[in-house]
Amino acid sequence: MYKIMKLNKISLEGLAAFPLDKYELGTEIAQPDAILLRSYNMNEMDLPDSLLAVGRAGAGVNNIPISKCSEKGIVVFNTPGANANAVKELAIAGLILASRDIAAGISFAQSLKGKGSEVPGLIEKNKKDFAGQEIMGKALGVIGLGKIGVMVANSAIDLGMEVIGYDPFISVKSAWGLSREVQRAEGFDALLGKADYISLHTPLTDETRGMFNAEKFARMKRKVRILNLSRGGIVNNDDLYKAIQEGIVERYVTDFPDDELLNMDKVINIPHLGASTREAENNCAVMIAKQVRDFIETGRIKNSVNYPDCKLETNSEFRLLIMNRNIPNMVGQISSILAEANINIVEMLNKSKGDYACNLIDISSKVTDKIMKSLYGIKGVLKVRSLRL
Repeated sequence: MYKIMKLNKISLEGLAAFPLDKYELGTEIAQPDAILLRSYNMNEMDLPDSLLAVGRAGAGVNNIPISKCSEKGIVVFNTPGANANAVKELAIAGLILASRDIAAGISFAQSLKGKGSEVPGLIEKNKKDFAGQEIMGKALGVIGLGKIGVMVANSAIDLGMEVIGYDPFISVKSAWGLSREVQRAEGFDALLGKADYISLHTPLTDETRGMFNAEKFARMKRKVRILNLSRGGIVNNDDLYKAIQEGIVERYVTDFPDDELLNMDKVINIPHLGASTREAENNCAVMIAKQVRDFIETGRIKNSVNYPDCKLETNSEFRLLIMNRNIPNMVGQISSILAEANINIVEMLNKSKGDYACNLIDISSKVTDKIMKSLYGIKGVLKVRSLRL
């Protein structure tokens, strides 16, 4: 029986993918085969030797020790696109919130409680303090054209905005889904100089951390409105504060509040609601459960952040899954060990991703403990599994 540990509440629709006659699920499980989580921070967590996979029901994986997992041959999965519509809808709401002073207006209206018949007159007298602008006809720069960025760009076109997209690494799939009315930015700085609104849809990496800094703010149009539903660290808070004070940034809408941002004027802090819809949580849970189960039972990999996608159709009832560092002569050494044991390779798939690689090998017979030990003896091999399909 396989063991699945839950570090966060996971939708029942997702958990239903694990049949109870084959899987044990719980929050307190010793030596789990897989861990499922959402926002739980497992960076300081000891990883048991039994662990084969970590499944993140969502896109961001900053709460998972990727390098440590990779070195142990543990495959980390996420669910890109499963919550895309939820984030897109919040982005559209963010555009409106940044344009019309709705949040402050609601707070003002709430402050009139108890004033009885005076309320209508006070509302009419003060509504001018919360006037804003319309988004129709304004230029929106979308930075990052993955599934969410494409959906935001297309929706903004439908709302009558001029949309400029920037993503030097856009995939063919994303390009096919993008409206032909979306303009291609000549460069990052060129987009900053044209946009009345900017929406960020890039992951937080060493390259994007602090990407929005004083230099970038200086290139923007005055009174620009910025939406950040990606990750907080992409924007430098100190430089943002100065840009607000200098009148460069008119509104900053973020889904990642912190103490500094909560003390800034013209910042609208949303409490990380991007994927907080029933539909998104269900989609993510179902998607991650299917991916993790498929990997545990067949060795197939889809949507891993640290190992390559690997899919091999069933050619035999016996299969080897070998996770290893991406170094020369790995396939040759594996083949030699199997050949010496008179085990025929029926079909084989070898794929790499950065410093790591995966081998899916359908073989003619089951491997012995002695063969498993020999495979583990190859320098660079991190994890070996023998599967019966």
